[in-house]
Amino acid sequence: MTGLEFIKSKQQNWAKRQGFELVGGTIPDRGEKNYLYDLTDNLFEPLSDENLIYYDSGDGNETRDSKTRLAKMKALHSSSALVVNMFQYWQGKENTPLLYACGLSSKKSSESSCVIENISSDTPKVLPITGRTFEPKIKFEEQFEISDDKSRFPHSPNIDVVIETGLSDIAIESKFTEPYNGRKHEGLKQKYVEDVSFWNELPNLYELAKEISPDNNRFQYLDAAQLIKHILGLKKRCEKQNLHLKRKICGFRLLYLWYDVIGEDGVKHRNEIEQFAEIAQKDNINFSHTTYQEAITKLSKEYYVGNEKYCNYLTNRYL
Repeated sequence: MTGLEFIKSKQQNWAKRQGFELVGGTIPDRGEKNYLYDLTDNLFEPLSDENLIYYDSGDGNETRDSKTRLAKMKALHSSSALVVNMFQYWQGKENTPLLYACGLSSKKSSESSCVIENISSDTPKVLPITGRTFEPKIKFEEQFEISDDKSRFPHSPNIDVVIETGLSDIAIESKFTEPYNGRKHEGLKQKYVEDVSFWNELPNLYELAKEISPDNNRFQYLDAAQLIKHILGLKKRCEKQNLHLKRKICGFRLLYLWYDVIGEDGVKHRNEIEQFAEIAQKDNINFSHTTYQEAITKLSKEYYVGNEKYCNYLTNRYL
């Protein structure tokens, strides 16, 4: 069984247990029956008005049906549905449990909570959180521009989740079925390599960028070009903020949150993640990675009381 088959089978079994009727993604009811007709059936909680605006403003038809296709978020294997099910619940709540589950903070309550800075390095620092400095806000589908030159770089890549903490931005790239669908990941376009201003203090990532430009022949499962572009966008945002404040206080972290699968696909994907993490660490980039299974297990183990319905939903569906 491939990684993609594993995920789809698991999600289809969940839908059957819920009594949901599966339909094809192509209108009317054609193609693989791996979709739910009603979007709310695919979510733990309906999308908030604010989050609906986030997704509707994109160009990916995530929440709206087209003339020929159902909305992407209606798919059982939808990565955006997984993101919403995991993160929307924590909007407006004290979310130390979420940060802890993702390996981004210490355990327990906000009274003694902290953020781990330089989490991917050999010398991580524990920074205490106070009410003034730490008012996390969770946003979906944020875009950080890489260059001011809109003629050459008109598009900024979307980041699945951004948690603004006041100390640093935590960007989260989420993966569900994407690493296992057999499609070749694109390389980094040559224009990124040619602009040497992007690579200040990033010599090791620059070497990787050159290796996967214009074609990516190194990574089969990991979209390394996408991660590099996220790092460039986050770096530029911090540089602008630090220039405005006239001191270096802004930082960022990039978390790769992925769904693990059984078999060879899962092993190879993890190996590629660790290769990228090693390169990013050499450039002092705060890059870390964990699986959805690990995060959900931590939440259910340590923070089940008070979050029973949420934990039960995630466990029943994704573990």
